[in-house]
Amino acid sequence: MHRPAYLRHLSHDYRWSWLLVMIFALVLLGLGIGLRDPWPADEPRFALNALEMLKTGQFWFPHRGGEPYPDKPPLFMWASALSIAITGSVRLGFLLPSLFAALGTLALVMDLTRRLHGQRIALFAGLALLATLQFVLQAKAAQIDMLLTFFTTLGAYGLLRHALLGPARTWWFIGFAAMGLGIITKGVGFLPLLLLPAWLWLAWRGQATKITWKDLGSGLTLMIAVVALWALPMILVATFGDDPNLAAYRDNILFKQTGERYADSWHHLKPWYYYLVEVLPWAWMPLVLALPWAIPAWWRRARRHDARLLLPLSGVILILVFFSLSPGKRGVYVLPTIPLLVLALAPLLPGLLGKRGLHWLGTGVLVLLGGVLLAAGLLGALGLPALTTLAERHDIVPWAWWVLLGATAAGLLAWLRPRRGMLALPLWLVVFWVTWSTWGYALQNETRSPRRMMQEIVTITGDDAWLALPSFDEEFLLQSRQPSVHFGDRTPLDAQFGRAFAWLQEAPNRRWMLTEHRRTSGYPCIDLSQAQDMGHQNSDDWWLIPGSAVTRCSGNEEAAPLYVAPTTLSEDYRIAE
Repeated sequence: MHRPAYLRHLSHDYRWSWLLVMIFALVLLGLGIGLRDPWPADEPRFALNALEMLKTGQFWFPHRGGEPYPDKPPLFMWASALSIAITGSVRLGFLLPSLFAALGTLALVMDLTRRLHGQRIALFAGLALLATLQFVLQAKAAQIDMLLTFFTTLGAYGLLRHALLGPARTWWFIGFAAMGLGIITKGVGFLPLLLLPAWLWLAWRGQATKITWKDLGSGLTLMIAVVALWALPMILVATFGDDPNLAAYRDNILFKQTGERYADSWHHLKPWYYYLVEVLPWAWMPLVLALPWAIPAWWRRARRHDARLLLPLSGVILILVFFSLSPGKRGVYVLPTIPLLVLALAPLLPGLLGKRGLHWLGTGVLVLLGGVLLAAGLLGALGLPALTTLAERHDIVPWAWWVLLGATAAGLLAWLRPRRGMLALPLWLVVFWVTWSTWGYALQNETRSPRRMMQEIVTITGDDAWLALPSFDEEFLLQSRQPSVHFGDRTPLDAQFGRAFAWLQEAPNRRWMLTEHRRTSGYPCIDLSQAQDMGHQNSDDWWLIPGSAVTRCSGNEEAAPLYVAPTTLSEDYRIAE
Protein backbone atom coordinates (compact mmCIF):
# COMPACT_ATOMS: atom_id res chain seq x y z
CA MET A 1 0.00 0.00 0.00
CA HIS A 2 1.46 3.35 -1.05
CA ARG A 3 1.54 6.27 1.37
CA PRO A 4 0.13 9.63 0.20
CA ALA A 5 2.71 11.81 -1.54
CA TYR A 6 2.83 14.35 1.29
CA LEU A 7 3.87 11.59 3.74
CA ARG A 8 6.52 9.84 1.65
CA HIS A 9 9.30 12.22 2.65
CA LEU A 10 8.58 11.90 6.39
CA SER A 11 10.83 9.58 8.31
CA HIS A 12 9.32 6.76 10.34
CA ASP A 13 10.72 8.23 13.57
CA TYR A 14 9.29 11.66 12.83
CA ARG A 15 5.81 10.32 12.12
CA TRP A 16 5.75 8.53 15.46
CA SER A 17 7.24 11.53 17.26
CA TRP A 18 4.68 13.84 15.67
CA LEU A 19 1.87 11.51 16.75
CA LEU A 20 3.19 11.41 20.32
CA VAL A 21 3.38 15.21 20.46
CA MET A 22 -0.21 15.50 19.23
CA ILE A 23 -1.46 12.87 21.69
CA PHE A 24 0.38 14.64 24.50
CA ALA A 25 -1.20 17.94 23.40
CA LEU A 26 -4.67 16.38 23.27
CA VAL A 27 -4.29 15.05 26.82
CA LEU A 28 -2.70 18.19 28.24
CA LEU A 29 -5.10 20.64 26.62
CA GLY A 30 -8.23 18.48 26.85
CA LEU A 31 -7.80 17.40 30.46
CA GLY A 32 -10.57 18.82 32.63
CA ILE A 33 -13.27 19.11 29.98
CA GLY A 34 -16.57 18.30 31.67
CA LEU A 35 -15.23 19.10 35.14
CA ARG A 36 -16.24 22.74 35.36
CA ASP A 37 -18.81 25.30 34.30
CA PRO A 38 -18.14 28.36 32.14
CA TRP A 39 -16.36 30.97 34.25
CA PRO A 40 -16.52 34.77 34.06
CA ALA A 41 -15.74 37.05 32.47
CA ASP A 42 -16.29 35.87 28.88
CA GLU A 43 -17.11 32.15 28.99
CA PRO A 44 -20.70 32.37 30.33
CA ARG A 45 -21.55 35.04 27.74
CA PHE A 46 -20.47 32.95 24.77
CA ALA A 47 -22.04 29.79 26.17
CA LEU A 48 -25.29 31.73 26.60
CA ASN A 49 -25.03 33.04 23.02
CA ALA A 50 -24.63 29.47 21.77
CA LEU A 51 -27.49 28.11 23.87
CA GLU A 52 -29.83 30.81 22.61
CA MET A 53 -28.93 29.97 19.02
CA LEU A 54 -29.89 26.36 19.66
CA LYS A 55 -33.06 27.34 21.54
CA THR A 56 -34.39 29.99 19.16
CA GLY A 57 -32.85 29.00 15.81
CA GLN A 58 -31.55 32.57 15.38
CA PHE A 59 -27.97 31.97 14.25
CA TRP A 60 -27.33 35.11 12.20
CA PHE A 61 -27.75 37.59 15.07
CA PRO A 62 -26.25 36.43 18.40
CA HIS A 63 -28.43 37.15 21.43
CA ARG A 64 -27.73 37.28 25.15
CA GLY A 65 -30.74 36.74 27.38
CA GLY A 66 -33.11 37.59 24.53
CA GLU A 67 -31.26 40.85 23.75
CA PRO A 68 -29.11 41.20 20.61
CA TYR A 69 -25.39 40.90 21.41
CA PRO A 70 -23.49 43.17 19.00
CA ASP A 71 -19.97 43.03 20.44
CA LYS A 72 -18.62 40.12 18.37
CA PRO A 73 -19.32 38.36 15.05
CA PRO A 74 -20.98 34.95 15.35
CA LEU A 75 -18.49 32.32 14.16
CA PHE A 76 -17.19 31.36 17.60
CA MET A 77 -20.77 31.14 18.86
CA TRP A 78 -21.61 28.86 15.92
CA ALA A 79 -18.71 26.59 16.85
CA SER A 80 -19.81 26.55 20.49
CA ALA A 81 -23.42 25.81 19.54
CA LEU A 82 -22.29 22.92 17.34
CA SER A 83 -20.14 21.46 20.14
CA ILE A 84 -22.94 21.77 22.68
CA ALA A 85 -25.47 20.24 20.28
CA ILE A 86 -23.19 17.27 19.54
CA THR A 87 -22.34 16.58 23.19
CA GLY A 88 -25.77 17.55 24.57
CA SER A 89 -24.06 19.39 27.42
CA VAL A 90 -22.58 22.84 28.00
CA ARG A 91 -19.97 21.42 30.35
CA LEU A 92 -18.75 18.94 27.76
CA GLY A 93 -19.10 21.18 24.74
CA PHE A 94 -18.15 24.74 25.59
CA LEU A 95 -14.37 24.17 25.66
CA LEU A 96 -14.14 22.05 22.50
CA PRO A 97 -13.75 24.92 19.97
CA SER A 98 -10.68 26.22 21.82
CA LEU A 99 -9.24 22.73 22.16
CA PHE A 100 -9.52 21.92 18.46
CA ALA A 101 -8.30 25.38 17.48
CA ALA A 102 -5.21 24.90 19.65
CA LEU A 103 -4.50 21.47 18.16
CA GLY A 104 -4.92 22.88 14.66
CA THR A 105 -2.55 25.75 15.46
CA LEU A 106 0.01 23.29 16.80
CA ALA A 107 -0.20 21.14 13.67
CA LEU A 108 0.23 24.18 11.40
CA VAL A 109 3.27 25.45 13.31
CA MET A 110 4.94 22.04 13.29
CA ASP A 111 4.24 21.46 9.61
CA LEU A 112 5.57 24.83 8.46
CA THR A 113 8.62 24.51 10.71
CA ARG A 114 9.33 21.07 9.24
CA ARG A 115 9.17 22.42 5.72
CA LEU A 116 11.41 25.38 6.56
CA HIS A 117 13.91 23.88 9.01
CA GLY A 118 13.56 20.12 9.08
CA GLN A 119 11.87 17.43 11.12
CA ARG A 120 13.95 17.70 14.29
CA ILE A 121 13.36 21.44 14.58
CA ALA A 122 9.63 20.90 13.98
CA LEU A 123 9.41 18.74 17.11
CA PHE A 124 11.24 21.41 19.11
CA ALA A 125 8.77 24.00 17.81
CA GLY A 126 5.76 21.92 18.80
CA LEU A 127 7.03 21.40 22.32
CA ALA A 128 7.96 25.08 22.62
CA LEU A 129 4.42 26.08 21.67
CA LEU A 130 2.95 23.67 24.22
CA ALA A 131 5.25 25.09 26.88
CA THR A 132 4.10 28.67 26.33
CA LEU A 133 1.92 29.86 29.18
CA GLN A 134 -0.66 31.94 27.35
CA PHE A 135 -1.14 29.37 24.59
CA VAL A 136 -2.10 26.62 27.04
CA LEU A 137 -4.15 29.01 29.17
CA GLN A 138 -6.28 30.05 26.20
CA ALA A 139 -6.57 26.50 24.89
CA LYS A 140 -8.26 25.74 28.21
CA ALA A 141 -10.55 28.79 28.07
CA ALA A 142 -13.74 29.25 26.07
CA GLN A 143 -12.84 32.68 24.77
CA ILE A 144 -12.84 33.74 21.15
CA ASP A 145 -9.10 34.31 20.93
CA MET A 146 -7.92 30.71 20.51
CA LEU A 147 -10.17 30.20 17.50
CA LEU A 148 -9.06 33.57 16.15
CA THR A 149 -5.44 32.48 16.57
CA PHE A 150 -6.08 29.31 14.59
CA PHE A 151 -7.45 31.33 11.69
CA THR A 152 -4.66 33.93 11.83
CA THR A 153 -2.10 31.11 11.98
CA LEU A 154 -3.74 29.39 9.01
CA GLY A 155 -3.70 32.74 7.22
CA ALA A 156 -0.01 33.22 7.98
CA TYR A 157 0.69 29.58 7.03
CA GLY A 158 -0.89 30.09 3.61
CA LEU A 159 0.98 33.33 2.98
CA LEU A 160 4.31 31.91 4.17
CA ARG A 161 3.91 28.76 2.08
CA HIS A 162 3.54 31.04 -0.94
CA ALA A 163 6.32 33.44 0.09
CA LEU A 164 9.00 30.99 1.23
CA LEU A 165 8.14 27.69 -0.45
CA GLY A 166 6.25 28.88 -3.48
CA PRO A 167 4.90 29.94 -5.67
CA ALA A 168 1.93 28.21 -4.06
CA ARG A 169 -1.14 30.14 -5.14
CA THR A 170 -3.54 27.60 -3.66
CA TRP A 171 -2.11 28.24 -0.21
CA TRP A 172 -2.13 31.98 -0.89
CA PHE A 173 -5.90 31.84 -1.40
CA ILE A 174 -6.42 29.49 1.55
CA GLY A 175 -4.61 32.07 3.67
CA PHE A 176 -6.96 34.85 2.58
CA ALA A 177 -10.03 32.68 3.10
CA ALA A 178 -8.78 31.92 6.62
CA MET A 179 -8.42 35.65 7.28
CA GLY A 180 -12.04 36.11 6.21
CA LEU A 181 -13.12 33.46 8.70
CA GLY A 182 -10.94 35.17 11.30
CA ILE A 183 -12.74 38.45 10.70
CA ILE A 184 -16.15 36.88 11.36
CA THR A 185 -14.66 35.31 14.46
CA LYS A 186 -13.22 38.55 15.79
CA GLY A 187 -12.72 41.64 13.67
CA VAL A 188 -8.90 41.52 13.66
CA GLY A 189 -8.69 38.32 11.63
CA PHE A 190 -6.75 40.27 8.97
CA LEU A 191 -3.59 40.31 11.15
CA PRO A 192 -1.58 38.07 8.72
CA LEU A 193 -1.66 41.00 6.27
CA LEU A 194 0.96 42.58 8.53
CA LEU A 195 3.43 40.12 6.96
CA LEU A 196 3.16 42.01 3.67
CA PRO A 197 5.55 44.95 4.32
CA ALA A 198 8.53 42.66 5.02
CA TRP A 199 7.43 40.33 2.24
CA LEU A 200 7.38 43.12 -0.35
CA TRP A 201 10.87 44.19 0.68
CA LEU A 202 12.19 40.63 0.57
CA ALA A 203 10.51 39.98 -2.79
CA TRP A 204 12.18 43.14 -4.15
CA ARG A 205 15.51 41.68 -3.03
CA GLY A 206 14.69 38.31 -4.59
CA GLN A 207 14.45 36.56 -1.19
CA ALA A 208 10.73 35.65 -1.45
CA THR A 209 8.10 34.91 -4.06
CA LYS A 210 7.01 38.09 -5.81
CA ILE A 211 3.49 39.38 -5.15
CA THR A 212 1.55 40.52 -8.21
CA TRP A 213 -1.19 43.12 -8.01
CA LYS A 214 -3.52 40.56 -9.55
CA ASP A 215 -2.84 37.98 -6.81
CA LEU A 216 -3.14 40.61 -4.08
CA GLY A 217 -6.43 41.84 -5.46
CA SER A 218 -7.77 38.30 -5.89
CA GLY A 219 -6.77 37.41 -2.34
CA LEU A 220 -8.38 40.48 -0.81
CA THR A 221 -11.50 39.87 -2.88
CA LEU A 222 -11.72 36.31 -1.56
CA MET A 223 -11.26 37.51 2.03
CA ILE A 224 -14.04 40.07 1.62
CA ALA A 225 -16.27 37.48 -0.07
CA VAL A 226 -15.90 35.11 2.90
CA VAL A 227 -16.85 37.93 5.28
CA ALA A 228 -19.79 38.82 3.03
CA LEU A 229 -21.23 35.32 3.37
CA TRP A 230 -22.31 36.39 6.85
CA ALA A 231 -22.24 40.19 6.68
CA LEU A 232 -24.33 40.71 3.56
CA PRO A 233 -27.40 38.71 4.71
CA MET A 234 -27.04 40.30 8.16
CA ILE A 235 -27.03 43.80 6.66
CA LEU A 236 -30.00 43.08 4.38
CA VAL A 237 -32.13 41.61 7.17
CA ALA A 238 -31.26 44.42 9.59
CA THR A 239 -31.79 47.15 6.97
CA PHE A 240 -35.04 46.00 5.40
CA GLY A 241 -36.57 44.31 8.44
CA ASP A 242 -38.86 46.02 10.93
CA ASP A 243 -36.86 45.29 14.11
CA PRO A 244 -34.94 48.37 15.34
CA ASN A 245 -32.86 46.14 17.61
CA LEU A 246 -31.36 44.41 14.57
CA ALA A 247 -30.61 47.75 12.91
CA ALA A 248 -28.82 48.81 16.09
CA TYR A 249 -26.92 45.51 16.03
CA ARG A 250 -25.82 46.18 12.42
CA ASP A 251 -24.50 49.65 13.22
CA ASN A 252 -22.76 48.49 16.39
CA ILE A 253 -20.99 45.47 14.93
CA LEU A 254 -19.94 47.27 11.72
CA PHE A 255 -18.77 50.58 13.18
CA LYS A 256 -18.61 50.85 16.96
CA GLN A 257 -17.00 47.45 17.55
CA THR A 258 -14.41 47.91 14.77
CA GLY A 259 -12.86 51.28 13.95
CA GLU A 260 -14.32 53.18 16.91
CA ARG A 261 -13.30 50.51 19.41
CA TYR A 262 -9.74 50.51 18.04
CA ALA A 263 -9.26 54.27 17.72
CA ASP A 264 -11.33 55.52 20.66
CA SER A 265 -11.73 52.66 23.14
CA TRP A 266 -14.06 53.23 26.08
CA HIS A 267 -12.71 50.50 28.38
CA HIS A 268 -9.57 48.42 29.07
CA LEU A 269 -7.57 51.65 28.73
CA LYS A 270 -3.84 51.00 29.12
CA PRO A 271 -0.60 52.89 28.33
CA TRP A 272 1.33 52.19 25.12
CA TYR A 273 3.93 50.06 26.94
CA TYR A 274 1.31 47.79 28.56
CA TYR A 275 2.13 44.71 26.48
CA LEU A 276 5.89 45.05 26.80
CA VAL A 277 5.87 45.55 30.57
CA GLU A 278 2.77 43.79 31.91
CA VAL A 279 1.80 41.06 29.43
CA LEU A 280 4.68 39.57 27.44
CA PRO A 281 6.81 38.71 30.51
CA TRP A 282 4.18 36.16 31.58
CA ALA A 283 2.30 35.44 28.33
CA TRP A 284 5.45 34.39 26.46
CA MET A 285 6.89 32.48 29.42
CA PRO A 286 9.20 30.53 29.17
CA LEU A 287 10.08 31.60 25.61
CA VAL A 288 10.62 35.16 26.82
CA LEU A 289 13.62 33.97 28.85
CA ALA A 290 15.45 33.15 25.62
CA LEU A 291 15.25 36.68 24.21
CA PRO A 292 18.65 37.89 25.53
CA TRP A 293 20.29 35.18 23.37
CA ALA A 294 17.70 35.09 20.59
CA ILE A 295 17.82 38.80 19.74
CA PRO A 296 21.54 38.84 18.79
CA ALA A 297 21.04 35.65 16.77
CA TRP A 298 18.05 37.20 15.02
CA TRP A 299 20.13 40.28 14.21
CA ARG A 300 22.82 38.17 12.57
CA ARG A 301 20.24 36.30 10.50
CA ALA A 302 18.44 39.53 9.62
CA ARG A 303 21.68 40.98 8.26
CA ARG A 304 21.80 37.98 5.94
CA HIS A 305 18.21 38.79 4.88
CA ASP A 306 16.95 35.38 6.04
CA ALA A 307 13.32 35.48 4.94
CA ARG A 308 12.45 32.46 7.08
CA LEU A 309 13.19 34.64 10.12
CA LEU A 310 12.24 38.11 8.93
CA LEU A 311 8.71 37.30 7.84
CA PRO A 312 7.39 35.72 11.08
CA LEU A 313 9.41 38.08 13.27
CA SER A 314 8.08 41.12 11.41
CA GLY A 315 4.58 39.76 12.00
CA VAL A 316 5.22 39.55 15.74
CA ILE A 317 6.56 43.10 15.89
CA LEU A 318 3.84 44.68 13.76
CA ILE A 319 1.03 42.90 15.64
CA LEU A 320 2.44 44.27 18.90
CA VAL A 321 2.70 47.75 17.38
CA PHE A 322 -0.84 47.49 15.99
CA PHE A 323 -2.40 46.65 19.34
CA SER A 324 -0.14 49.04 21.27
CA LEU A 325 -1.38 51.99 19.19
CA SER A 326 -4.96 51.42 20.37
CA PRO A 327 -5.79 52.91 23.79
CA GLY A 328 -7.88 49.81 24.64
CA LYS A 329 -5.75 46.78 25.46
CA ARG A 330 -6.23 43.30 26.91
CA GLY A 331 -3.52 40.74 27.46
CA VAL A 332 -5.31 38.13 25.34
CA TYR A 333 -5.01 40.29 22.23
CA VAL A 334 -1.38 39.25 21.73
CA LEU A 335 -2.14 35.52 21.57
CA PRO A 336 -1.78 35.47 17.73
CA THR A 337 1.87 36.49 18.12
CA ILE A 338 2.84 33.23 19.83
CA PRO A 339 2.77 30.88 16.80
CA LEU A 340 4.80 33.43 14.80
CA LEU A 341 7.22 33.83 17.71
CA VAL A 342 7.75 30.06 17.80
CA LEU A 343 8.39 30.05 14.03
CA ALA A 344 11.03 32.75 14.50
CA LEU A 345 12.66 30.99 17.46
CA ALA A 346 12.46 27.45 16.07
CA PRO A 347 15.86 27.18 14.31
CA LEU A 348 17.57 28.63 17.38
CA LEU A 349 16.03 26.26 19.92
CA PRO A 350 18.68 23.48 19.89
CA GLY A 351 21.43 26.03 20.38
CA LEU A 352 19.52 27.97 23.01
CA LEU A 353 19.10 24.85 25.11
CA GLY A 354 22.87 24.68 25.29
CA LYS A 355 23.13 28.12 26.93
CA ARG A 356 24.06 27.81 30.59
CA GLY A 357 22.69 31.25 31.39
CA LEU A 358 19.27 30.37 29.96
CA HIS A 359 19.06 27.32 32.22
CA TRP A 360 19.93 29.46 35.22
CA LEU A 361 17.18 31.89 34.27
CA GLY A 362 14.72 29.01 34.09
CA THR A 363 15.92 27.85 37.49
CA GLY A 364 15.40 31.32 38.94
CA VAL A 365 11.84 31.54 37.65
CA LEU A 366 11.02 28.08 38.99
CA VAL A 367 12.55 28.89 42.39
CA LEU A 368 10.44 32.05 42.54
CA LEU A 369 7.18 30.34 41.53
CA GLY A 370 7.72 27.23 43.60
CA GLY A 371 8.96 29.18 46.61
CA VAL A 372 6.01 31.57 46.65
CA LEU A 373 3.48 28.75 46.31
CA LEU A 374 5.17 26.57 48.93
CA ALA A 375 5.44 29.44 51.43
CA ALA A 376 1.86 30.60 50.83
CA GLY A 377 0.53 27.05 51.10
CA LEU A 378 2.33 26.37 54.37
CA LEU A 379 1.43 29.74 55.91
CA GLY A 380 -2.20 29.32 54.86
CA ALA A 381 -2.32 25.84 56.38
CA LEU A 382 -0.85 27.26 59.59
CA GLY A 383 -3.60 29.88 59.75
CA LEU A 384 -1.92 33.14 58.73
CA PRO A 385 -4.78 35.65 59.25
CA ALA A 386 -4.42 37.44 55.92
CA LEU A 387 -4.51 34.19 53.94
CA THR A 388 -7.30 32.72 56.08
CA THR A 389 -9.43 35.80 55.49
CA LEU A 390 -8.76 35.59 51.76
CA ALA A 391 -9.74 31.91 51.68
CA GLU A 392 -12.95 32.56 53.60
CA ARG A 393 -13.84 35.47 51.35
CA HIS A 394 -13.59 33.34 48.21
CA ASP A 395 -14.72 30.05 49.78
CA ILE A 396 -11.61 28.21 48.58
CA VAL A 397 -8.81 26.46 50.48
CA PRO A 398 -5.92 25.86 48.08
CA TRP A 399 -3.13 25.26 50.61
CA ALA A 400 -2.51 21.58 49.88
CA TRP A 401 -2.52 22.22 46.13
CA TRP A 402 -0.03 25.05 46.48
CA VAL A 403 2.22 23.00 48.74
CA LEU A 404 2.20 20.19 46.16
CA LEU A 405 3.21 22.61 43.39
CA GLY A 406 5.96 24.09 45.53
CA ALA A 407 7.26 20.66 46.51
CA THR A 408 7.16 19.55 42.86
CA ALA A 409 9.31 22.54 41.89
CA ALA A 410 11.82 21.65 44.60
CA GLY A 411 11.87 18.01 43.53
CA LEU A 412 12.45 18.86 39.86
CA LEU A 413 15.30 21.21 40.70
CA ALA A 414 16.89 18.61 42.97
CA TRP A 415 16.64 16.02 40.20
CA LEU A 416 17.64 18.07 37.17
CA ARG A 417 19.92 20.61 38.89
CA PRO A 418 20.13 24.29 37.90
CA ARG A 419 22.11 23.41 34.76
CA ARG A 420 18.87 21.98 33.34
CA GLY A 421 16.51 24.70 34.54
CA MET A 422 14.88 25.11 31.13
CA LEU A 423 13.88 21.46 31.25
CA ALA A 424 12.65 21.66 34.84
CA LEU A 425 10.45 24.72 34.21
CA PRO A 426 8.38 23.22 31.34
CA LEU A 427 8.02 19.96 33.26
CA TRP A 428 6.74 21.91 36.24
CA LEU A 429 4.29 23.72 33.98
CA VAL A 430 2.95 20.33 32.85
CA VAL A 431 2.35 19.41 36.50
CA PHE A 432 0.73 22.79 37.06
CA TRP A 433 -1.66 22.39 34.11
CA VAL A 434 -2.57 18.81 35.07
CA THR A 435 -3.39 19.82 38.65
CA TRP A 436 -5.04 23.06 37.50
CA SER A 437 -7.38 21.10 35.22
CA THR A 438 -8.38 18.64 37.94
CA TRP A 439 -7.72 19.74 41.51
CA GLY A 440 -7.81 23.43 40.57
CA TYR A 441 -11.13 23.11 38.74
CA ALA A 442 -12.67 21.29 41.70
CA LEU A 443 -11.48 23.96 44.13
CA GLN A 444 -12.57 26.94 42.05
CA ASN A 445 -15.82 25.90 40.40
CA GLU A 446 -18.04 26.53 43.41
CA THR A 447 -16.77 30.09 43.80
CA ARG A 448 -16.52 30.99 40.10
CA SER A 449 -19.85 29.51 39.00
CA PRO A 450 -23.22 30.42 40.58
CA ARG A 451 -24.62 26.94 39.90
CA ARG A 452 -25.20 26.17 43.56
CA MET A 453 -26.68 29.59 44.27
CA MET A 454 -29.18 29.30 41.43
CA GLN A 455 -30.16 25.81 42.61
CA GLU A 456 -30.78 27.18 46.10
CA ILE A 457 -32.86 30.03 44.70
CA VAL A 458 -35.23 27.72 42.87
CA THR A 459 -35.76 25.68 46.04
CA ILE A 460 -36.72 28.89 47.86
CA THR A 461 -38.96 30.40 45.19
CA GLY A 462 -40.31 27.26 43.53
CA ASP A 463 -39.56 26.42 39.92
CA ASP A 464 -42.70 28.18 38.65
CA ALA A 465 -41.66 31.55 40.11
CA TRP A 466 -40.07 34.18 37.87
CA LEU A 467 -36.75 35.85 38.64
CA ALA A 468 -35.58 39.36 37.71
CA LEU A 469 -31.87 40.11 37.31
CA PRO A 470 -31.16 43.85 37.21
CA SER A 471 -27.47 44.61 36.59
CA PHE A 472 -27.21 40.98 35.48
CA ASP A 473 -24.11 38.93 34.74
CA GLU A 474 -24.37 36.23 32.08
CA GLU A 475 -23.32 33.42 34.41
CA PHE A 476 -26.53 33.88 36.44
CA LEU A 477 -28.75 33.62 33.38
CA LEU A 478 -26.75 30.64 32.16
CA GLN A 479 -27.25 28.79 35.46
CA SER A 480 -30.82 29.90 36.11
CA ARG A 481 -33.24 27.03 36.81
CA GLN A 482 -36.41 29.11 36.42
CA PRO A 483 -37.92 31.68 34.02
CA SER A 484 -35.76 34.79 34.23
CA VAL A 485 -35.87 38.34 32.90
CA HIS A 486 -33.51 41.29 32.67
CA PHE A 487 -33.73 44.88 31.51
CA GLY A 488 -30.96 45.41 28.99
CA ASP A 489 -27.20 45.16 29.38
CA ARG A 490 -26.59 48.85 28.63
CA THR A 491 -29.64 50.26 30.41
CA PRO A 492 -28.72 52.65 33.28
CA LEU A 493 -29.09 50.99 36.69
CA ASP A 494 -31.73 53.39 38.01
CA ALA A 495 -33.89 52.65 34.97
CA GLN A 496 -33.37 48.91 35.42
CA PHE A 497 -34.52 49.02 39.03
CA GLY A 498 -37.50 51.24 38.16
CA ARG A 499 -38.60 48.70 35.56
CA ALA A 500 -37.86 45.81 37.93
CA PHE A 501 -40.05 47.30 40.67
CA ALA A 502 -42.96 47.71 38.25
CA TRP A 503 -42.55 44.14 37.01
CA LEU A 504 -42.37 42.69 40.55
CA GLN A 505 -45.46 44.61 41.67
CA GLU A 506 -47.54 43.04 38.91
CA ALA A 507 -47.36 39.64 40.66
CA PRO A 508 -45.54 40.09 43.99
CA ASN A 509 -46.24 36.56 45.20
CA ARG A 510 -44.72 34.86 42.15
CA ARG A 511 -41.88 37.18 41.23
CA TRP A 512 -38.47 37.66 42.83
CA MET A 513 -35.36 39.75 42.27
CA LEU A 514 -31.69 38.79 42.65
CA THR A 515 -29.29 41.68 43.09
CA GLU A 516 -26.09 42.72 44.79
CA HIS A 517 -26.50 43.77 48.41
CA ARG A 518 -24.63 47.03 47.77
CA ARG A 519 -27.25 48.07 45.22
CA THR A 520 -30.06 47.98 47.79
CA SER A 521 -28.59 50.86 49.80
CA GLY A 522 -29.87 53.28 47.18
CA TYR A 523 -33.48 52.05 47.58
CA PRO A 524 -34.70 52.43 51.19
CA CYS A 525 -38.18 51.52 49.95
CA ILE A 526 -37.14 47.85 49.83
CA ASP A 527 -38.19 45.88 52.91
CA LEU A 528 -34.90 44.06 53.50
CA SER A 529 -36.39 42.06 56.39
CA GLN A 530 -37.95 39.85 53.68
CA ALA A 531 -34.68 39.47 51.75
CA GLN A 532 -32.53 36.36 51.92
CA ASP A 533 -28.74 36.46 51.88
CA MET A 534 -27.57 34.11 49.10
CA GLY A 535 -23.88 34.43 49.91
CA HIS A 536 -20.82 35.69 48.08
CA GLN A 537 -20.32 35.20 44.35
CA ASN A 538 -18.05 36.92 41.83
CA SER A 539 -16.81 39.60 44.26
CA ASP A 540 -20.28 40.54 45.49
CA ASP A 541 -22.77 39.56 48.18
CA TRP A 542 -26.12 38.63 46.63
CA TRP A 543 -29.61 39.02 48.07
CA LEU A 544 -32.84 37.38 46.94
CA ILE A 545 -35.78 39.78 47.31
CA PRO A 546 -39.46 38.79 46.92
CA GLY A 547 -41.90 40.99 45.06
CA SER A 548 -43.77 41.64 48.30
CA ALA A 549 -40.71 43.50 49.61
CA VAL A 550 -40.88 46.27 46.98
CA THR A 551 -44.56 47.27 47.22
CA ARG A 552 -43.54 50.70 48.58
CA CYS A 553 -41.10 51.33 45.71
CA SER A 554 -41.92 53.53 42.75
CA GLY A 555 -41.96 51.45 39.56
CA ASN A 556 -41.94 52.60 35.95
CA GLU A 557 -42.94 50.25 33.13
CA GLU A 558 -41.51 52.65 30.53
CA ALA A 559 -38.09 53.01 32.16
CA ALA A 560 -36.40 50.09 30.41
CA PRO A 561 -37.06 47.20 28.01
CA LEU A 562 -37.95 43.78 29.38
CA TYR A 563 -36.11 40.74 28.01
CA VAL A 564 -37.09 37.14 28.76
CA ALA A 565 -34.11 34.79 28.59
CA PRO A 566 -35.14 31.92 26.27
CA THR A 567 -32.66 29.49 27.79
CA THR A 568 -34.42 29.71 31.15
CA LEU A 569 -37.75 28.50 29.76
CA SER A 570 -36.88 24.83 29.23
CA GLU A 571 -34.39 22.13 30.16
CA ASP A 572 -32.81 21.88 26.70
CA TYR A 573 -29.02 21.50 26.78
CA ARG A 574 -28.86 21.83 30.52
CA ILE A 575 -25.37 21.93 31.95
CA ALA A 576 -24.26 18.40 32.82
CA GLU A 577 -24.08 17.61 36.49
